[in-house]
Amino acid sequence: MNPTEQFKQECASEIKAQGDNIELQKLTRSWMDAANSGKYSYHFEWMGRPIIQYPQDILAMQQIIWEVKPDLIIETGIAHGGSLIFSASMLELIASCTGMEGEVLGIDIDIRAHNRKAIEEHPMYKRISMIQGSSIAPEIIAQVKEKTKGKKRILVCLDSNHTHDHVLSELEAYAQLTTTGSYCVVMDTVIEDMPSDMFPDRPWGPGNNPKTAVWEYLKRHPEFEINKDIDHKLLISVAPDGYLKRVR
Repeated sequence: MNPTEQFKQECASEIKAQGDNIELQKLTRSWMDAANSGKYSYHFEWMGRPIIQYPQDILAMQQIIWEVKPDLIIETGIAHGGSLIFSASMLELIASCTGMEGEVLGIDIDIRAHNRKAIEEHPMYKRISMIQGSSIAPEIIAQVKEKTKGKKRILVCLDSNHTHDHVLSELEAYAQLTTTGSYCVVMDTVIEDMPSDMFPDRPWGPGNNPKTAVWEYLKRHPEFEINKDIDHKLLISVAPDGYLKRVR
């Protein structure tokens, strides 16, 4: 075994141990609840745009994008555009290193004018296109499917309305566009694990959120599996049970 393989094997063993460590998971949950009370995930940017993600999930997405090298990334939920900029910048790096070209498609029901302007003026916009409308509206789904024609490696990231019904509808519409070996990543599944009073002004909460939608979707779609290794590696993540790998 060469040193790189040995290092990876050691990491795999350590990651499994983290996943089996109940006390460590309890400490992580306690820290996350305290940090979320101060809107921890809102305080990070990618290339000048707010990304509203945990740094741990950003790093996980970097590894996935490099592994898959998608020629299309589909993202629901745009907000300030940081995630689109991040994905586009990863595709720019892949293109510069390998010559493999890719683009990002973002969908949002309300792309606010100041955010659209900032995204369109960003250097990474050359790899970005956007559609305004409900991600589960038939005419929007049709536009997205049209965009997938001719694409060989598609990655999907769902991060818009976090209610069970909406996310389940997104999964039914977009997960099947994910190519084998790639991922459909469902963000904010952590809502299921958070205190019920954390979202007093939101329509979602424990029992009604992206994780419950993932669980229901997987009952009917064995072609997807949760990559638990990612959960055990990150520990701190907004997407536990949300890294869905298409295995067939």
